[in-house]
Amino acid sequence: MNIASWDAIREMDQLFSRPLGSFIGRWQRPATDADDESSSWTPTLDVSETDSEYLVRADLPSVRKEDVSVMIDNDVLTISGERKFDKEEKSEKVHRRESFRGMFSRSLSLPENVHASGVRADSKDGVLTVHIPKTKVERAKAIEIKVQ
Repeated sequence: MNIASWDAIREMDQLFSRPLGSFIGRWQRPATDADDESSSWTPTLDVSETDSEYLVRADLPSVRKEDVSVMIDNDVLTISGERKFDKEEKSEKVHRRESFRGMFSRSLSLPENVHASGVRADSKDGVLTVHIPKTKVERAKAIEIKVQ
């Protein structure tokens, strides 16, 4: 084994022997005055289905209904909007900001068996739920051949 390999092993050993806090600390971004409305974030989505519909749930805490758009275009569902910045008190000094603000957009391709004109959306407790009804799928059917 050459010396370079030993150096790599030693570095890995040092990395894993450090306290976890010092490793994580390098990845934390301090709050700065540069945090502004130009930043963006990505809300999480859960997609599930029942016998009659697909359900898309988006976590949108602190986002007002007026600031969200749900659209279907060319079999693509798009949820977009903005989580706006709160007005900060001049007497407060921000030490850390971990909540994301700014514009967001999530798009999902829809399966073929959806009824796009029947889509509806509701919001409760910071969760947007989009209900996408399924169309009836015709089962294979044998066609009788008649003799003429």
